Parts: sequence; C-alpha cells; structure tokens
Amino acid sequence: MRFISIGECMVELAPDAAGQVMQGFAGDTFNTLWYLRRLRPDVDCGYHTCVGQDALSGRFLDMLRAEGIDTDYVHRRSDRTMGLYMIALKDGERSFSYWRETSAARKLAENRGRLRRTMARADMVYFSGITLAILSEPARLRLFEAIDSARRQGARVAFDPNLRPALWRSPAEMRRWIMLGADHSDIVLPSFEDEQDHFADASPAATLARYAEARTVVVKNGPGAIHWREGGESGQVAPVPSAQPVDTTAAGDSFNAGFFATDQLSLPMDSRLTLAARVAGRVIAQRGALVPVTMEDILSSAA
Repeated sequence: MRFISIGECMVELAPDAAGQVMQGFAGDTFNTLWYLRRLRPDVDCGYHTCVGQDALSGRFLDMLRAEGIDTDYVHRRSDRTMGLYMIALKDGERSFSYWRETSAARKLAENRGRLRRTMARADMVYFSGITLAILSEPARLRLFEAIDSARRQGARVAFDPNLRPALWRSPAEMRRWIMLGADHSDIVLPSFEDEQDHFADASPAATLARYAEARTVVVKNGPGAIHWREGGESGQVAPVPSAQPVDTTAAGDSFNAGFFATDQLSLPMDSRLTLAARVAGRVIAQRGALVPVTMEDILSSAA
C-alpha cells in the first residue's frame, strides 16, 4: 500500500518531565503518518506539504528521510517557513499556543499539477479538517478536485474532521467544509466529543448517521465505546481501560494510524479497533506527540 498524508507539520515546543522545553515536529496528519510508518515499515509512506528553505525546515526533511518517509511530495518555499506551537499540560490534558500565520503548509494546494502528481501514485490518501482549515477556499476546491481524480483511479480517501474552530472564520463555515470533506471521502474518523460540541450530536450513533455518505465511519469516543459502520454492518467496541493519561497529545492521530495499519489484513472490525485503541493507550501514557512504538509492542501488550 502507498499511503499519502496531506497537511501541516509544525515545530513543537513541549515540556519534558523536568519542565524543560524540548523542540520537535508534530501535526495531526504528520503524526498519523509517523505512527503508521512505525507500526508498518512495509507500507510506502509519503507526506504532501510545504516547508521553508531554512535550517529548521531542513531538519524536518532530515527527520522524514531518517524515518523512511518519502519527501518527494514536500515543496520548499523561500518566502515562508514552518509554523510553531507550544504545549502546556495540566493533569494530562494539553492546551496550545500557536504561531502559524506564515506557515508554508498553507500553500500546499496552490499548484494543481503537483497535487495531481501526488494523488496519481497513492493507494490511500489521508487529510483532515485542519488540512482544510489552513487553506484558502480556492485551494480547498483544488484539493477536492485532486482527491476526486484519485478516487476515480482507484485510491481510497480517509478523512479525520479534527474540528478546530479557532482556525475557521465561523462555526458555520467550519461545519460546512467539514461535511464537504467527508463527502469526498471513503473513510471518516470523527471524535464524538468534538462532534457533540460543534454539531450538537446527541450520541455517537448520531455522528455515525450524519456521516452516512462514507462507506466506513469510526467514531472515536475517548475511554467510551467506539462506534463503527462499514457498508451494511455496524457495531461497538469497548476499548481496554488504560492508565491515567500523562499526555493526550496525538491520541486520535495514533488511533488512526493503528486503524490504517490493519488495512488489507482481513481482520474483523472489532480486532482492528481494539488494536488501534491499544496504540492510542500506549501513546497517551507518555509525554509528547511522537512516542516510539512498534506493532510488536502492541501485540505483546495484548498477549
């Protein structure tokens, strides 16, 4: 499988256990890609984004190469650099401060030809609500055009709504574009807490129903039951309880990676979601967005 993730990676400043600030790289679509590569080294992974030509951007590209992630789809711009964010933690929950207005990733869909070349080689394309939020309206439409072309050529498209109202001009604008993103996707991976807050869904079942156009929908639900529907089948999976979280950064991103890691392995949905939840449980037990993990770690912890 050739998996292409589309979105923004930022420079991350995060506190360590001693309160010292550590510098790294993270962003929702990048986190998922990074975890997928760790879980399934046999999957061909690439990242479509834009970065600058500065030293930090160069270090990010070095990191991608070291992880075995294809950099052919990363465009470098001389007029911009990577965005930056800082994490603050309290009782395992995080809050963020952002500096991203001049992020190069905001220009990732400016070139129609580059988008099409990326999609032409993909078996699965993954993007998120944050990907949409940082783009101009014409760029969102170009992205949808390229995605639709890829679907016609046989690629599947996965979408995490990842609702972040601060990135949008209004809640109504966010809801409209999120539903458009889902309409262009085969797999939708919403988080119930966000959907409840911003779409007023009364239950995970209501979230499943609202994304009815997608063939596969998985509603993440924190420590609660995961709801899913695929084709004409549906069900719920209760995740194995995990310890008190240390840092919930990348919980949903790593869950998505665990789900993608079981793609095409002919496993029942309950098994796929249980494994994905175990990945997320391992990640939130440590600090930072990127926590070293392998499929062997996850399988041995389930034994």
